[in-house]
Amino acid sequence: MATYQYRCTGCGTFDVTRPMGAAGAEEPCDTCGDRARRVYSAPMLARTSAPLARALRAQEASAHEPRIVTEVPSARRRPAPAADPRQALLPKP
Repeated sequence: MATYQYRCTGCGTFDVTRPMGAAGAEEPCDTCGDRARRVYSAPMLARTSAPLARALRAQEASAHEPRIVTEVPSARRRPAPAADPRQALLPKP
């Protein structure tokens, strides 16, 4: 469904939701009933963030191409914390 904007000469602008491509050049005003002309405006497009797009692609692919696990993954070791140069001067046990 797409939202189309119309402008009534007496009441101002209002929105109408119709299937895409089904909007007429004029629409009756919700308030007064007069004919309102369609106003062409910028489309409401939004860009999906990269992490969300990656998650959506993975979700979509999992329906048709599920990952098959043949063995238990090995445990990952956490990296050692960075050595603090101040600790190098302390006596070792």
